[in-house]
Amino acid sequence: MDDDSRMQRWERWEGRAALPLGIASLVYLAGYATHVLARGLPPAKDDVLRVIIGAAWAVFAVDYAVHWRLSGRGLGFVTRHWLDTLVMLLPLLWPVRIVRLYDVVQRRRGGARLGLHSRVMLYAGLSAALLGFSGALAVYQAERAAPHATIRTFGDSVWWTCSTLTTVGYGDVTPVTTLGRVIAVGLMVCGLALLGVVTGSFSSLLLQRFARGTDEEGPPGS
Repeated sequence: MDDDSRMQRWERWEGRAALPLGIASLVYLAGYATHVLARGLPPAKDDVLRVIIGAAWAVFAVDYAVHWRLSGRGLGFVTRHWLDTLVMLLPLLWPVRIVRLYDVVQRRRGGARLGLHSRVMLYAGLSAALLGFSGALAVYQAERAAPHATIRTFGDSVWWTCSTLTTVGYGDVTPVTTLGRVIAVGLMVCGLALLGVVTGSFSSLLLQRFARGTDEEGPPGS
């Protein structure tokens, strides 16, 4: 199979898989949130939630396997597409797929209705909100029963996540477990990256607007 055929099949698969992957992300997020927040569920219901979460993971595993097959790169696909590998291995990042679902819906309605900079800021904001919610759930699950923990409620976890993603870091509540701190590092990195995307896009948008206004006014003395 030549490169052009691979690329065409890759693009066709991307178009077909975007909606199922977005739905799988929503199902995973709902199942995981219920599993963490609804404490004291009967074992049968908890098992059902685990099956739902596992089924969502299976959808992402199939998508990853198809991309691997279509790439024709063998093990080189893992390192070349490290972000896809990371997303498949870390369920914390799956909800970002919901942003792609939003993009697919907009395109099927006749194309994006927002400008490039507005779309970038919107997608970055949605990604931050989804990652923040997932991170708050994961940290709450890791910290709530730990000795000497300061994150005892989901509200504490949400407050800590907001201060971490915005790089404020008040320090009034902090994770004490190893897993909680690993999640904290990931949220710090994501917070810096998403904040940079939003501020960069907003600055670029302002510069374009000012440049356009200057061009419309014409040179001085004209």
